[in-house]
Amino acid sequence: MRLDPPNIADFCVVGVNHWEATIDVRERFSLTSAQKKELIQGAEREGINSLFVISTCNRTEIFARDATPQEIIRLLVAYSGATLEEFHNYGFEKEGQRAVEHLFQVTVGLDSQILGDLQVVKQVKEAYERSSRLDAVDGELHRLMQHVFRAHKRSRNETSLGEGAATTAYAAVKFAIKTFENLKNKNILLVGTGKIGKVTCKNLINLGARKLTLINRTRDRAEFVAEKYNLQVAGMERLPQEIAEADLVIVATGSKEPVITLDDMKPSLLNPKFKVMVDLSVPRNIDPEIDDLNFVDLANMDFLTDVTDEAYRRREENIPLVKKIIEDELTDYKNWLSKQKVVPTIKALTAKFDTIREDEFEFFKNKISETDKEKVENLTRRIVNKIAAYSIEHLRDHHESEQVTKVVHDMFKLELKGDNE
Repeated sequence: MRLDPPNIADFCVVGVNHWEATIDVRERFSLTSAQKKELIQGAEREGINSLFVISTCNRTEIFARDATPQEIIRLLVAYSGATLEEFHNYGFEKEGQRAVEHLFQVTVGLDSQILGDLQVVKQVKEAYERSSRLDAVDGELHRLMQHVFRAHKRSRNETSLGEGAATTAYAAVKFAIKTFENLKNKNILLVGTGKIGKVTCKNLINLGARKLTLINRTRDRAEFVAEKYNLQVAGMERLPQEIAEADLVIVATGSKEPVITLDDMKPSLLNPKFKVMVDLSVPRNIDPEIDDLNFVDLANMDFLTDVTDEAYRRREENIPLVKKIIEDELTDYKNWLSKQKVVPTIKALTAKFDTIREDEFEFFKNKISETDKEKVENLTRRIVNKIAAYSIEHLRDHHESEQVTKVVHDMFKLELKGDNE
């Protein structure tokens, strides 16, 4: 049993992300939903009880409390397809306040490839909720996440960081527009109608796309999106032909293997015409060898950026304001953590008072009529609670003072749980 009070130094984060690791490295560290669950369960077997795992197109990171970076790195390597050497070459680790600040910056979108990324907070929430369902989030981490999500909400309400279409999907469409100038008369194929695919579809339409065909492994999902926007749907068996007819192909699926292979390009080779292909998936869903075809301009996640976008410059101006919000929320959390130092004393004190009350009530209950017992019990409980309240308030007001805590311990001869263990 750990008796030390919780501290900001208890946190750590390890991982790889787009700042240092190229897409071929990131895809080896990427984790499926099943792998994330197995990692969390594996951590529990090793005595690590509070962590969550973020694995997206641009990052795979593990945030934990009461664990060392070395323990978390071993878990990441064990459950991904990467090696320890690759982590040492491309990975990062942060401890204490630096780790917590990193989590804030990731969640609000300051650490994203697309500044102010609108998708990343959803990914962090999904990671946190997955660990919560597996009972892998302790009280300290739970409280921290409340402050992290509040910082995100404030960054959207109090600044313009979320202004403009700050998503990878939007950056993909803007990338295509740089080549085609407009999308109105271009044949566009969108493969994948999951979360990213649906956002991409909406962005394509908003930026002028009219001739848009959707393909999804589960056809009814594609039809659901197509009906909303009055679009065409094709089956997976038509994929090679649809690629051949397309000017722009965007792929956004969760497949671990390429969805478009060199074989799928055979009809395109019979009548080659220039096309842009954009892969929004990690692991990559378009075979990288397709880039060798001289009529194909292939882009993956590492090509996408929004730094030339006017909306980016407006968001960039808000970075100092967002950092101040993070600082405020982090300070509030650290104050809460500091107050937790006296929680064991408060629990011991209230238990002591309640034991005294129960002992005295037990001694006198035979001298009290049955009709008065409930009234007397309620009265004594109210008196004890009011007396305890003054002591508890004093402890919380002076939570930084070890001397005040010691006086309370000595005065009431308190024993913390675990003192005799």
